[in-house]
Amino acid sequence: MSGAADEGLRIASFNVNGIRASVRRGFGSWLAERAPDVVGLQELRCPVEALPHEAWPGYHLAYHPGGIAGRNGVALLTRVAPIAVRMGFGSRAFDDEGRYLEIDVDLPGLPLTIGSLYVPKGGRPAEPAEQRAHRRKVAFLRSFGPYLTRARRRAAGAGREFCVLGDFNIAHGPLDLANPGGNVRNPGYLPQERAWLDGVLGPRSLLDVVRVHRPDERGPYSWWTWRGQGWNRDSGWRIDYHLVSPGLARRVVAAGTDREGSYEARMSDHSPVVVDYRR
Repeated sequence: MSGAADEGLRIASFNVNGIRASVRRGFGSWLAERAPDVVGLQELRCPVEALPHEAWPGYHLAYHPGGIAGRNGVALLTRVAPIAVRMGFGSRAFDDEGRYLEIDVDLPGLPLTIGSLYVPKGGRPAEPAEQRAHRRKVAFLRSFGPYLTRARRRAAGAGREFCVLGDFNIAHGPLDLANPGGNVRNPGYLPQERAWLDGVLGPRSLLDVVRVHRPDERGPYSWWTWRGQGWNRDSGWRIDYHLVSPGLARRVVAAGTDREGSYEARMSDHSPVVVDYRR
């Protein structure tokens, strides 16, 4: 995929790992070249007054910074102004953390409800020092799963397609990480995390459109550690997803990851996941 989507719509998701740092590394140039109609962003980690608006000219910004300074934060950039913005998903425990933002937007030929999501990383349940992080991730998933069902049905009732995209911090299956055998006890590939994705995906509910479009491919990965030779060896994880309603999935014409050309050119420890749709 390259350039703007001809006679179609382009939707991207990108965990920027600090929007100001990502802008310094070339986010604005990527955005101008790829010209998506919608971009879901995660981990902006930026106060509202310090947002680098000059990096996204021509876009409307909806932003949920959360209440934890220097952490989290989710956003949606759209070429068409949203007609409704909802912060959080009705969770007393998590709505102040800046982990979910949802909008209704009427794109050309596509009334859409779209959410930008950042799931907690979690921890190893067998490690006492990490048990709390593991329990918080499990609690988040248990709360967010039923909300996804409600949001999807609400969108369908209003005649809208539905999409939730972002950093799920879960590799769903063996094709979604470079070393599945060595990670079965690590956060991001725990059985209960993968089972949660099993529960929200289905042919009549939500589809992982990158995997549908590229069913037998290892990856394409969306996250690589900054450390060591993981990037150069392409030893990564596919943990960033576009989960979409069946009607929207039928419109997909291209789907993949914008992996940068070199380690030095990376904008984040994640790379953008981009999906093109026909109108």
